[in-house]
Amino acid sequence: MIIKHFRNSILVVFILFSFVKITLSQSEESEPTDSIERTQHEEFLKVIESSILDYYREFASNKEQEDSIKAAFGYDYKEVPEFSDSVYCARLHEMNKMSPFHLDCNEAVLKNIKFFAEKRRNFASVTLGRSKLYFNMYEEVMAKHDLPIELKYLSVIESGLRPTVKSRAGALGLWQFMYRTGKAFGLNQNSYIDERMDPVLATEAAAQYLKYLYGLYEDWNLALAAYNAGPGNVNKAIRRSGGKMTYWEIRPFLPRETQGYVPNFIAMAYLMTYYPEHNIEPREAKVYDFEVDTVCLKGSLNMAVIDSLIKWPVEDIQALNPVFKTTFIPQIERHSCITIPTVYLNDWIAMEDSLYVLDSVLYHTNTVKEEEIAERSRTIHSVRQGQTLSHIASRYGTTVNAIMEWNNLRSTRLSIGQRLVIYSRSTPTQTSSNSQQANQAASSSASTSTSGRSSTDKKVYVVNSGDSLWAIARENDTTVDALKELNPNVNHADLKVGQEIRIR
Repeated sequence: MIIKHFRNSILVVFILFSFVKITLSQSEESEPTDSIERTQHEEFLKVIESSILDYYREFASNKEQEDSIKAAFGYDYKEVPEFSDSVYCARLHEMNKMSPFHLDCNEAVLKNIKFFAEKRRNFASVTLGRSKLYFNMYEEVMAKHDLPIELKYLSVIESGLRPTVKSRAGALGLWQFMYRTGKAFGLNQNSYIDERMDPVLATEAAAQYLKYLYGLYEDWNLALAAYNAGPGNVNKAIRRSGGKMTYWEIRPFLPRETQGYVPNFIAMAYLMTYYPEHNIEPREAKVYDFEVDTVCLKGSLNMAVIDSLIKWPVEDIQALNPVFKTTFIPQIERHSCITIPTVYLNDWIAMEDSLYVLDSVLYHTNTVKEEEIAERSRTIHSVRQGQTLSHIASRYGTTVNAIMEWNNLRSTRLSIGQRLVIYSRSTPTQTSSNSQQANQAASSSASTSTSGRSSTDKKVYVVNSGDSLWAIARENDTTVDALKELNPNVNHADLKVGQEIRIR
């Protein structure tokens, strides 16, 4: 049936292409041949791309099946159905036929199913929408490792399918890895990336970790408990239970959170399977997995440059590429390609060279390489009175833009006592408060003595994204009034990226 549908789609594509070709030949005979062929080429590709997306969208949606189930029950729009315990148990029994898990039907599981079905309906709706981006990839990775496909529901319990969510204990990402555990399974981080937030790499690490845990206990419920609490806590519970070897037998001896972990997993697996029967409408997916592709970078880039040229918003870039801790994309081999919506691909291809040129002009950062990042030492700098970002950058041998990227700063404004993360190759050029005060005094004296210097000693500043006249004045140790006097023909309220502002 699927093959027949696809063949029909391709037939429609070629019929439309033929129509476009005939129409062009009749109405545009006066145009040059190469222009007509270029138009045909673009129209042909647009028709094919649209047809393919429509096909995959229809294939990915269960709307027809969902609606038929709801119609069979005769549900009203907001009706919250209830079922007997025997119905829940019968459905879990059907799920068990297709799963190596022990999806037990007991009091704890039934309590959680009813809670999710009644109180967490919106959560189920939202995660069903988010699953359209991740579940196919999850299933592919689990199948590669010969693991149960149902493990995809574990990520729903762990993170709600949010790749940047962080727990109070410091666990991070779709699979909520602690730093050390993530490191043990190949997830690295530096000043620019944290691979615990990389959907593909974190899923691969989770599969390896779960496979390792199952190898220890040869029981999936115990493996899940160990994933949540750690093997040490599971081993303690086994000892305290007198040597019992099933999750339900050692459950009273596990940490409180882990006592609810397996029942939560079973309840969510149930609800993600039987959501139509519970009259739950999946939230519309922001993006489907077939609506994205990858592009490989020639160097480092700032997301703001991508936004400015191809109109792909920074927030959306970050959402599809959560591995990057800031809006700066470094040149790192393992992350040399980024995920991009297919709707931006043509613009990317057309503007690719311009992206690197503009980035070089505005940020001077597209030469930063992986080995250079690794060489930098991390310092916490506490801002003192009178210090500006330009002072601090000079002190540590780095740039204002780099400090802003590392600390997610949206302006150059600083406050006394503010703590800044600095990555540098050398120690600060000044080490004592006395030397700082002396340097500031010298700077003040120099400013006074040069106030009458020639106007030929000119210095300009190139406006970056987000700059204001106040920020430029603060960064360059001058005043707004002085800048206005030096730049009488500049619209101070509407600065443009790349515009030159005279600062001296």
